[in-house]
Amino acid sequence: MILKGFKEKSNKKYLNKLLTERKVNVNADKVISLGIILNIDEINDFESLRELADHIKVRPNKLKIIAFSSSKKDDIHSWDECYNPKDFGWNGAIKNMELKAFLETEFDVLISYYQKEILELKLITAESIAKFKIGILQSDERLNDLIIKTNLKQFSLFKEEVFKYLTIFKKIK
Repeated sequence: MILKGFKEKSNKKYLNKLLTERKVNVNADKVISLGIILNIDEINDFESLRELADHIKVRPNKLKIIAFSSSKKDDIHSWDECYNPKDFGWNGAIKNMELKAFLETEFDVLISYYQKEILELKLITAESIAKFKIGILQSDERLNDLIIKTNLKQFSLFKEEVFKYLTIFKKIK
């Protein structure tokens, strides 16, 4: 139990280091690739996420969605890749190779669609090398470049706001 607390503290320290060293580089490159991170314990509407990608004109082969669950669930069959706290080690170390590959992919846009304050979700968002990060309002505003203040149940509003701001930033045609 004590080791779990030390592990969490080391991961929080690593997260804070990532966020303080982060350099925001917003440019007018068009959105070609999209990564989405979501908490499957909060929302599991896979089709809406695909519609969002289609709405901002991202091809299906350039879309990557990963799910996170706080508990190890065996009944999650619709997701190719679902991660849990056991995939994270000390000091932000990632134990899962597929998750490492996701984090090393340079997406044009990364959408963090979760509301719960879960350290592992924040680590995934912060460690991603995406060019532009969009998310729902979090307690730590350093995680995302664009924060859209909506509820998780208001997905259509979130989708329209993402489209509106990406159009304003000239990231989509």
